[in-house]
Amino acid sequence: MLDTPRVKIIYEKIQSKLFYMIPEKWNRVYLYASVFEQLEDFLAGEMYFYYFPKGILKKNPVNVYEIPSKFNIVEDAYSKHIEELYELIKRLWKEYKLANHRPWYTVTISIENFKFKIEFNYTDVRNLPYSANQMHIIWRYKNLKTDLDLYSKKEKKIIEKYLAENIREDVEIYDEAVYKNPIHNVIEYKKEETKEERQELPAKPNNQILMKK
Repeated sequence: MLDTPRVKIIYEKIQSKLFYMIPEKWNRVYLYASVFEQLEDFLAGEMYFYYFPKGILKKNPVNVYEIPSKFNIVEDAYSKHIEELYELIKRLWKEYKLANHRPWYTVTISIENFKFKIEFNYTDVRNLPYSANQMHIIWRYKNLKTDLDLYSKKEKKIIEKYLAENIREDVEIYDEAVYKNPIHNVIEYKKEETKEERQELPAKPNNQILMKK
């Protein structure tokens, strides 16, 4: 496992980006990403994350791809931040390659109880007897700790099959304290502001996530 200053900087940027992208107070967040080298220097894969909002009544996780519609955010602007976050994951993968470290295929990142944890998985999920969608269901069950009864009958069968097979995955885990520097959430909005108030607001910098009018 790499533990270099360059890698540490990437960890910090990933944490900052996650704080930056979540528009409400939350208790914990879980991110999944896969990275596959299809051609030399061409990386592909997928990424998604979920967070659990703070509050007694807010028990269900929120999917990153639901955030624009849920909080009335311009989808194209928010998508750029998703892309930037995935670019950080790919930069992390490249650091491993440059160091001639064995390649990992997926990562699971969590932030909970002021702890940042990243699980590097060296198991090539493309060789497992599950589709990407099925692996998403399995990952959600394993990491979000949602009750099995909340899944559909079809999803339950996938999860139960995976658990019965007891597949051993090759993983390494790294954890550290969450960076203490305050991170400003730039998803700024006022749900109750009037049209006139919005017109008086100064223009937002390009790196801010704009709200739909």
